Amino acid sequence: MNAEGFRTGRTAFKPVTIFDTSRQRVKTAGEARLDLPFPKTGLSGRKISRMERAERLLFHAADEAVRQAGWESAEGRGTTPVVLGTTSGGMSMGEDYYRAAITDPKRERQQATRVTHYLAQKQAMDLCEAYGFTGPITIIANACAAGANAVGHAWELVRSGRYSRVVAGGYDGLSQLVFAGFDSLQALSTTSCRPFDATRDGLALGEGAAVLLLENWEEARARGASILGEIVGYGASTDAHHLTQPHPQGAAAVQSMSAACAAAGLRADEISYVNAHGTGTPLNDAAETAAINTWAGEQAGGVRVSSTKAGIGHLLGAAGAVESVVCVMALREQWLPPMPGTLEADGAAKFRLVQKAMKAKELERPFQFALSNSFGFGGANASLIFGRST
Repeated sequence: MNAEGFRTGRTAFKPVTIFDTSRQRVKTAGEARLDLPFPKTGLSGRKISRMERAERLLFHAADEAVRQAGWESAEGRGTTPVVLGTTSGGMSMGEDYYRAAITDPKRERQQATRVTHYLAQKQAMDLCEAYGFTGPITIIANACAAGANAVGHAWELVRSGRYSRVVAGGYDGLSQLVFAGFDSLQALSTTSCRPFDATRDGLALGEGAAVLLLENWEEARARGASILGEIVGYGASTDAHHLTQPHPQGAAAVQSMSAACAAAGLRADEISYVNAHGTGTPLNDAAETAAINTWAGEQAGGVRVSSTKAGIGHLLGAAGAVESVVCVMALREQWLPPMPGTLEADGAAKFRLVQKAMKAKELERPFQFALSNSFGFGGANASLIFGRST
């Protein structure tokens, strides 16, 4: 269902129902459906009942990944590290704590639970308990690049030979504080999210989670695993420019893309598709446009670019992980995700935007590699390159 939505450019925005938006300029988001039964794990019913929204999203993604990878047995799980990216994590628990504290300051019931579940590592600890992972936990929270950096760090752990298996991913749930914050900054679009459109006016928020199980290639092949794709490169950099605004020329973004290519041993002209950070804000898209133009150089006209945030919104800490999965699906099934809402392409872009559903056979060169960008507040940049599994 997700693959079909991304392939066709379907949008997932609807009125927000999980908190009050009556005082906000914008009232829609990519709110996820959480009506599926909770995955069967070794956790107690009481512990599951205490989970907030973001953690439930994480568990649904993790359970699907574990089953798809054939990691159901406890064998080999013991020393597996868990690397997760998030921005707000259990933010809704913090909100509940605050509401309870100001409504009835003397009532302490459930407040201790809200405090402990607000801790950044709590969701990862629950995941380890549920599936028997006893390796180290790493939480990366450098804004919107968190999910991509988590996947990249996990890849480096496997690549270095320190571990043969690593759990990596990103997750974030919609919360009123974050939604209201972006709205007060007037960063949310009051119309529609249109990345790289000449008339773009802001981003849309969403929520979600993605978990990838990274494994040493030789060991995965030896056990007969179904290999969905390969991470071949990762690069990261920092703008050191401004708290919220990207460097206007995208200098550090060029560094992260170039570093990913160097790690992969690839030239820019060998990459057919870029899954852009593409938030739909005037400043972000202008900086990324400049960065892609510079990175691709004279070959920019042969690069296809789109942002899946046009369909599901900005997932913050989950964005890079979810977009990693989109790249793997696109490579595996040989299609490019379109942005049908982007009608008037920004004239500064030298690359080619994917504005309608497109099969890879329509490309000028073989679709073997895809690059995914994630750029966060404060100038945190991460780029990942994925290769098609053969």
